[in-house]
Amino acid sequence: MRPNPLIKLLKEDRAIVNGWLAIPNSFSAEVMAHQGWDSLTVDMQHGVSDYQNAVTMFQAICTTSTAPLTRVPWLEEGIIMRMLDAGAYGVICPMINKASDAERFAQACYYPPLGQRSFGPIRALFSLGADYPSHANDEILPIAMIETKEALDNLDDILKVEGIRMVYIGPSDLGNSLGRVPTFDQEDPIVVEAIDMILRKANEYGVAAGIHNGTPEYALRMIEKGFRFVTIGSDSRLMAGAAKGVLTKMRADMPESPSSSTY
Repeated sequence: MRPNPLIKLLKEDRAIVNGWLAIPNSFSAEVMAHQGWDSLTVDMQHGVSDYQNAVTMFQAICTTSTAPLTRVPWLEEGIIMRMLDAGAYGVICPMINKASDAERFAQACYYPPLGQRSFGPIRALFSLGADYPSHANDEILPIAMIETKEALDNLDDILKVEGIRMVYIGPSDLGNSLGRVPTFDQEDPIVVEAIDMILRKANEYGVAAGIHNGTPEYALRMIEKGFRFVTIGSDSRLMAGAAKGVLTKMRADMPESPSSSTY
């Protein structure tokens, strides 16, 4: 099996720079992958992709050394197992609010005796290697999202669950759950305190911590704090931002009327 490059980065205490794919298209995924992200996450929760789109996007990502990940829509064992069978190196699962959620999630990610994942790695055998079944338990990255007040209250118990290798903060939902404004790049003291607590607790339990960011500047600050997995924006936001920048420049600098015209 091709080793998971993200696990290697984590063992070396190096930060993973993760890209986000909301657009359900293999070509846009391929373009993103060729920019050099450490990993790319196909978002099946709030993105526009379904299973069929996700498989073609994994195929496009695999033309590079970028690691394919996915965020599943919910804690549902069937889709978690299916995305791993499709060749995801890791799964981000939303709304892990208590230890029993984390246990269900981990069980779906690992083959027996560590978990209860059903056997049938239909695409992973080709994309990740014929010996995939013998090594998958060592190479798969289950990533539990911590994004609610309930999860904060149960954080110690969640972090104790065997097999959870990373927790990932959704700052918008976390802020919303705490009665604050839902946004990336949180500066609200109450949300920042919660973020810092998650990071501190994760470090205590030897679990990696990640966070979603809106800008590179904020992501770099989070790496300095100790986060080892940072997402910046998404393909749709990056495309919209670049297009807006071009048009803003054009509208600002274009003459009000052509000095001359010939047809």
